[in-house]
Amino acid sequence: MNAPGASPRVFLVAGETSGDQLGAKLMAGLREILGNNRVAFMGVGGEAMAREGLKSLFPLADIAVMGVSAVVARLPQLLRRIGETATAVLESTPDVLVIIDSPDFTHRVARRVRARLPQLPIVDYVSPSVWAWRPGRAARMRAYVDHVLALLPFEPAAHRRLGGPPCTYVGHPLVERLAELRPLRGERTPLGDGPPILLVLPGSRRSEITRLMGPFGQALGRAASAAGGYRLVLPAVSHLAAEIEALAAAWPIRPEIVLGEDAKLSAFRSAHAALAASGTVTLELALSGVPMVVAYKVSKLEEQLRFFIHAHSVVLPNLIFGENLIPELLQWDCTPEKLAAALVPLLSSTEARAAQLQALAGLDSLMLTGSETPSQRAARIVLDVARKGER
Repeated sequence: MNAPGASPRVFLVAGETSGDQLGAKLMAGLREILGNNRVAFMGVGGEAMAREGLKSLFPLADIAVMGVSAVVARLPQLLRRIGETATAVLESTPDVLVIIDSPDFTHRVARRVRARLPQLPIVDYVSPSVWAWRPGRAARMRAYVDHVLALLPFEPAAHRRLGGPPCTYVGHPLVERLAELRPLRGERTPLGDGPPILLVLPGSRRSEITRLMGPFGQALGRAASAAGGYRLVLPAVSHLAAEIEALAAAWPIRPEIVLGEDAKLSAFRSAHAALAASGTVTLELALSGVPMVVAYKVSKLEEQLRFFIHAHSVVLPNLIFGENLIPELLQWDCTPEKLAAALVPLLSSTEARAAQLQALAGLDSLMLTGSETPSQRAARIVLDVARKGER
């Protein structure tokens, strides 16, 4: 620490909304350990971190960009913000730098800081997907990251295998929301007591819904004919609700579109099965105990990247299980016929449904971290690294 008995100074850098949420919980975890007035925060974050007392160097929107074209268009501003952030770290001389996800931005900051201030401990909260994409990054991270806080339980072993920095599984933030995801008595009726409730989740990005709403709608029509009907619920993100509603108007079965996080979680707790785009939502469904079929389509250019991907699956629960227990129909396999064929067995008491339910029931044993929440565990490790000056 800067001086014996001094309050630790923690510099945090988040690059997008999900990182802002993680950063806010980490700040709360540090305060829980140290007391409200015994830790000072500096850095870059969004609204959630601001509510915890961070005064961001600049708005998070300046750097929260996605997609190659968007990055290229704003490259001068991004490079300027990288330089400004690194300079702010050097001038504030914190006890620890915590970079949170968004590796294209945060890792560039970390490399600049390490070159000028090599004794400063640096913690990376959220491992890059080195186990799936560009595995050589793991070994290169050793030069500028002292400890990685992993959200997925298989990631520490991946870093050891690839020669990455020390890595600890702290737990996924969804683990802290189990009470919201798990149904209370009576919320999820027994299968067979009325039509099953089927969730359809076509994604949270415009490109996803553009590519998936068509095949999803056709698949749902086929599934209804084969399964004898169901109640269809579509939790939509508010900024795309109008587009989703317009595209769903062409479906043979009209979904009940619900908006907002509370309505989405309520739908999860009552659902019997789901058809979902690949992403974090698959882990939400898994923790809620909802059997699913997962699909995804990308552009022709992005399709070529499959030759560089080393993971056996793109579905988070499958990666945690270590085997492909949840059907995934990607790109050329994402057809109405194949989607419907995989979905129909989940709508009645079949071996396929029972196998998924059995696997999902074991997810807690793979993901929970004992008595600590993920944010508490992350906070404790950040303080340990700061105190030890771990290198």
